[in-house]
Amino acid sequence: MCSYIVEKAALTGSAKGRGWMKIDTAHVYYDHPFHAPLDHALGIDFINAANGGRERVAIEISAESARELVRAILSALKSGEQEHAAAAAAQVTTQEAACPAEASVG
Repeated sequence: MCSYIVEKAALTGSAKGRGWMKIDTAHVYYDHPFHAPLDHALGIDFINAANGGRERVAIEISAESARELVRAILSALKSGEQEHAAAAAAQVTTQEAACPAEASVG
């Protein structure tokens, strides 16, 4: 049975297929795949809806792979945001140490 249930997510970013393209929407669905050798797959179509959605980059992955991908995305975001926040804080501390008079003004 095909469900034809599609979740949509607004995005800001780029994807590479034949070349790089702007993407603004992901269509996410769990159904029978077109190509993957699976009974059911999570599919994600990345498109630029503002440009008519004519081009897309698509993936079809198993449910287990989708869950692992979600885990990896959340982990990368958490560690990346922590590292960037620490680097930004260290840069502010370094600038304050280099110019203590400017840091105390304001």
